[in-house]
Amino acid sequence: MLVVTQLDDPTADLVVAALNERNVPVVRFDTADFPTHLSFAATVGAGDTRDDRGAFGGIYNLDNYCHIDGVGGWLRARSRTVLLSAVRSLYYRRPSAFVFPEMAPQDRAFAILQARYGLGGVLTSLPGCLYVNHPHRIADAELKPAQLAVAAEVGFTVPPTLVTNDPAAARAFAGAVGPVVYKPLRLLPYADAEGQTRTVWVREVDAADFDETMRHTVHLVQAKVEKAADIRVTVIGREVFAVRIDGEHLDWRRDYSTLQYTVMDIPDHVIRAVRAYLERFGLMFGAFDFALDANDVLVFLECNPNGQWAWLEEEHAGLPMTAALADLLARGCVDGR
Repeated sequence: MLVVTQLDDPTADLVVAALNERNVPVVRFDTADFPTHLSFAATVGAGDTRDDRGAFGGIYNLDNYCHIDGVGGWLRARSRTVLLSAVRSLYYRRPSAFVFPEMAPQDRAFAILQARYGLGGVLTSLPGCLYVNHPHRIADAELKPAQLAVAAEVGFTVPPTLVTNDPAAARAFAGAVGPVVYKPLRLLPYADAEGQTRTVWVREVDAADFDETMRHTVHLVQAKVEKAADIRVTVIGREVFAVRIDGEHLDWRRDYSTLQYTVMDIPDHVIRAVRAYLERFGLMFGAFDFALDANDVLVFLECNPNGQWAWLEEEHAGLPMTAALADLLARGCVDGR
């Protein structure tokens, strides 16, 4: 199986260790390794023309290229080589961007685009491969308006939400629904004038702040949920793990040192809904965030198709998340699903 992620990824380290314990052959690499430490050769639709098989020897044998039913060829990552037709599972975590540092800007832009669509196209087209999750499905499921629409369709309670660049619309919305919060539609590394890394937290905003500068881009404004706690529900295949998070901030990620965690059970109708949600997006994994309101209703906030989960297992050693993910990937290696 393949693990595609950056070099410094403690979560992937746990999964790889668990796969090694299960004797599952693993090849791990980062897309940023290309082309210095990563090379590949892939064919599609090469038919069954094998007149010259054996002429190249080793991985260059034409048997490694010619496949009627999909992508063939090989990929070499540092010290290991894998036949693409033999890959049965791919764990797509958090790979780094392509870099090509020695190139001129225009050449670099061209090379990055070709690598993204070439290597990326191959990695998303492996026949008989179980993806956790498929990169295209991740991209679809990261769109917050789509998340909220699907969440409502599968039966979750969803806060009234506005996506706009019109300040008048934002002010009218806030006047209609009461207190509102601002959320970024997509997180991006952000640095201030001094070069310090900053994060845009979810925060309550006043309607008076909606001025003409809103027109410069798109904003997500949402009715504030008066919550008793946050709930993180992590779904790995058919396994569902729920943890209550109690903290001091509207956005609990602001200070992990203040958080308290409690493993909990969630109702069957919520389990059915999270599974229906993942099925709609074609996902095998999802990290759901809910607000628990004063009436004990779980209010859907978002679902990260590539979210973090390992720290919750560290807080509660009884949560076998690593084992669940390793078992899911290992089953894919066995049966090709």
